Amino acid sequence: MIESIKSKLKNIIREGTEINVNPSEKEEFGHYSTNVAFKLASSEKRPPFEIAKELAAELSESADFEKVEAAPPGFVNFWLKPEALHEELKEIIKKKKSFGRSNVPGRTGKGQVSKVNLEFVSANPTGPLTMANGRGGFYGDVLANILENVGHKVTREYYVNDAGNQVFLLGLSILNKVAPEKVEQILAKHPLADKAVLYMGAYIDALAGALGAGRLREEDPLKIGKRATRQLLRDIKASLKKAGIKFDVWFSEDKNLHRKGELKKTLNFLKKKGGVEEKDGATWLGDGVLVKSDGNPTYFLADLAYHYDKFIKRKFDVAIDIWGADHHGYKGRMEKGVEALGISPERLKILIAQLVRLVSGGKEVRMSKRKGEFITMDELLEEVGVDAARFFFLMHSLDTHMDFDLDLAKERSQKNPVYYAQYAYVRAINILKRANPQPTIYNLQLLTSDSEIKLMLELVKLPDILAQTAEDYQVHRLTKYATELAKAFHNFYEKERVVGIGDKELEKARLALVSAAKIVLENLFTILGISKPKKM
Repeated sequence: MIESIKSKLKNIIREGTEINVNPSEKEEFGHYSTNVAFKLASSEKRPPFEIAKELAAELSESADFEKVEAAPPGFVNFWLKPEALHEELKEIIKKKKSFGRSNVPGRTGKGQVSKVNLEFVSANPTGPLTMANGRGGFYGDVLANILENVGHKVTREYYVNDAGNQVFLLGLSILNKVAPEKVEQILAKHPLADKAVLYMGAYIDALAGALGAGRLREEDPLKIGKRATRQLLRDIKASLKKAGIKFDVWFSEDKNLHRKGELKKTLNFLKKKGGVEEKDGATWLGDGVLVKSDGNPTYFLADLAYHYDKFIKRKFDVAIDIWGADHHGYKGRMEKGVEALGISPERLKILIAQLVRLVSGGKEVRMSKRKGEFITMDELLEEVGVDAARFFFLMHSLDTHMDFDLDLAKERSQKNPVYYAQYAYVRAINILKRANPQPTIYNLQLLTSDSEIKLMLELVKLPDILAQTAEDYQVHRLTKYATELAKAFHNFYEKERVVGIGDKELEKARLALVSAAKIVLENLFTILGISKPKKM
């Protein structure tokens, strides 16, 4: 519907003008609204409200609009005719599972289908996935669904940090469980200084047992760490499978970059491009060290080699990286680094997942991965279920801090937002079951009540919601929409009888509306990755 309104505006305003159309928050401001008059005001050197009145007058003639009004200081508000909603309802019923799909890619391709690399989770394989990893995990999984929905070709990728100091530390932490005296000797010669840097927790004890205490005493910490990361990676994959989070590629830093000499190749490539300098015995790119004075490469060089692989070797048009909050200060450096590779930084989209607090009984549950005090993803899923975990993480914008309300997530009532949305779907199924077989001929013009109009207004939003989210990546828009759609359906359910009302023609029309609601909820749940229960 938004694209339809934009199209009408494009026919009457100057070409190239940016047009934004959004659903109105309040009905007194119409069903949809645009601020395009403000965009035109500066170039036309006229008040926005004067332009808005002219636009409203011209668009009032459209067959789709019940009313078009200009509102101070310069908005144009649109009210749709019921007939326009009836036509959209027919499209939903006709398209079924394909309703909501489009071939209108968002900003990732500037209107063209793009080859997108979406890298997310990528937690170091030095411990189990924590509850906090669920935030980026579910977000990335759903964002991939959305981008595919508008036609992009998406590769879901997990970057396995199985090289570097953390692998040595993991091995040392495990060795400490069976041979602490050996660890003391190693630390005495190593710049790590003391045992305070070691990983702790029950999972370290479990790894020591699984890897064999006797064998561990004879092994080098790095070798122990590599064996442990392989085991932990298997556990990570199992956890992600439980969560319904899928990956196409597991990219090993050690295997695909270090062993193949890709860091050296990338460094030589950067030197040829210029901008690399030697100072204080180290190799620098801007304010970032590529090679330390001891000759060891940094994570920055490894990350540049990884993005060289993405953009230059595998030829992705766009790379979307979802990182944790601790990487916030690294974002600008990576953008400059990619630019040094000769890649427009616009093609690298770095999204930062802010911190999560687990709250129970009104109090924060403290967590520390280093100390071994954390809630694993498996434990959270066991406690609240996959649907609640997904929905709760997705309710908040990725760039805001969030509280995960454990008590509410466990609630099996309509207070729980995912339960509330799923209950609308179950109600639709139950109505349609009572009316089996469902009518194929219906007069939608009979759908004119307030609750019917409001439900239709929500149903037709799905394609616009998905297209907009593919452009700005605000995935939390979908859970908000699920709640608003469920609210409209529950309101309709409570106010309008459907089956056995005496008026057969009206019954058929309402059954068509319920069928459309079921289709939209089903398609929305598929994209969100939550289940479609038959009963509750």
